Amino acid sequence: MKTLLKLAPVAALIAAPSLGLAQEADVTPPNSEIGFIFTTFMFLVAGFLVFWMAAGFAMLEAGLVRSKNVTMQLTKNISLFSLAAIFYYLIGYNLMYPGDGWSVDGILGAFAFAALEPVGLAGAEPDLTYASVGSDFFFQLMFCATTASIVSGTLAERIKLWPFLIFVIVLTALIYPIQASWKWGGGFLDGMGFLDFAGSTVVHSVGGWAALAGALILGPRIGKYNKDGKTVPIPGSNLPLATLGTFILWLGWFGFNGGSQLYMDTAGNVADISRIFSNTNTAAAGGAIAALILSQVMYKKPDLTMVLNGALAGLVSITAEPLTPSLGAATLIGAVGGAIVVFAVPFLDKLKIDDVVGAIPVHLFAGIWGTIAVVLTNGDASIGTQLYSILVVGIFTFVVSGVVWFILKSTMGIRVGEEEEINGLDMAELGMEAYPEFSKG
Repeated sequence: MKTLLKLAPVAALIAAPSLGLAQEADVTPPNSEIGFIFTTFMFLVAGFLVFWMAAGFAMLEAGLVRSKNVTMQLTKNISLFSLAAIFYYLIGYNLMYPGDGWSVDGILGAFAFAALEPVGLAGAEPDLTYASVGSDFFFQLMFCATTASIVSGTLAERIKLWPFLIFVIVLTALIYPIQASWKWGGGFLDGMGFLDFAGSTVVHSVGGWAALAGALILGPRIGKYNKDGKTVPIPGSNLPLATLGTFILWLGWFGFNGGSQLYMDTAGNVADISRIFSNTNTAAAGGAIAALILSQVMYKKPDLTMVLNGALAGLVSITAEPLTPSLGAATLIGAVGGAIVVFAVPFLDKLKIDDVVGAIPVHLFAGIWGTIAVVLTNGDASIGTQLYSILVVGIFTFVVSGVVWFILKSTMGIRVGEEEEINGLDMAELGMEAYPEFSKG
């Protein structure tokens, strides 16, 4: 009898399902909104992943600089991301995506604040053919901030904080958005047929060109090159941290490349995203293994820092076209990127260009290679157009960056004093150390 009493409420619900369910409103979104929902969701998730790359850059740089400069690198990285978020909103976004606001024949867009549609607040109807403006802005901001992160590592251990941050403002508000608009904003390079899927040139080489200009004007670290012209190795403080940073960047790259599919509204787009993920992953693996083998051959022992940068170079190399290659082709494209790093690092040292973390070989040289490699797998690509676009973006970024660096050097100075550099930027610029209980490295 007790058992029957316990089952009575259940039986009542089974016998009368309409009492609750029939009265509930149908919350299934209409078909016209499903594509909008999934594409917006993709942008947000991909944006989260690319945001995580900011942590990867911070950890990589913290690991590859000496312990006396770690706090400075961490300060630069969180500051540059925050400045990028503000100035891309104030100026950059609408310069990059001017729509009908082109002012000089597809070369320069309009200056205006970014504005998000008030959907959910005022009942405005979004454009259901794409994604929400908020998700698009968020996703594109991450690319802008990534460009600034590239510059940070190259100029480590001898640049002042505030001049660097002023350069970041110019880079994220003007330099990056203007050249990016020429491709992704419907400008003249896009009209010519330039192909750069996720930014081997638009993002990575731009960061590399800006870093190269800064390195030439700033000069090498004290003690990096001796009187005989030989390179003096300066080991980083924490290779486990650098390795963690590389894995974080590898993870974030799935959002970087996968989100650049731009749509997740059909089965075909979802299949393409999965293909992009696989090609992105195998290109990184190809770059790492190529650097592992080549460093063994050239230096008689494998070099972990080369392997880490080899993986990143593989990722940069596949970024211009991660969709059309087969897995085998993507692996080879990444492997060439890894090989480029192994040869480019000593080449820069011969020129006495001091790049602390190897960002110029990884992002500039491999970015150029990746942009050219598009013609190997995408039949719509023209080698002439690819090379022309590389030159246009490179000359613009290098010249403008050089002018900005020169102005900063002439007005407020960009390099710390000799004593401050020897003692470390952590204490000289910030008055705090990352590892206060240990001796300085």
